[in-house]
Amino acid sequence: MTQSFTKRRIALSWAILLFSLSTISKAQAVIKFLDAKKNFGFVKQGKLVEITFEFTNTGNQPLIITDYKVECTCTSVGFPKSPVLPQQKGSLTVTFDTKTVYDRQDRVVEVISNAKNSPERIRFKGVVLKK
Repeated sequence: MTQSFTKRRIALSWAILLFSLSTISKAQAVIKFLDAKKNFGFVKQGKLVEITFEFTNTGNQPLIITDYKVECTCTSVGFPKSPVLPQQKGSLTVTFDTKTVYDRQDRVVEVISNAKNSPERIRFKGVVLKK
């Protein structure tokens, strides 16, 4: 083998490696909520409020939601346990227990996933009328 051929082969190997790495780094899930802000209106204290947030995985890899963060124990989130494939839709349900709160409520939920834009924030608000 000539020295010129070996140099070209090494250069080609590096080019393939760099291309592969750039392609891998672009392969990610992306979570996009249809409406990331919801208003539940007026409810009486003690009611359980359920709010559904729809989303699409606009990325090119399966989306896996792993956890969520909330401000208080009065809020819980149900989310898909299986991966959401690229370009597919999914939803999560936020349950807000109003028995210990009243007046204006404005809450944020952080959705944690393998998405490029994680954590993504969703928000809900409304008014809880005292008993």
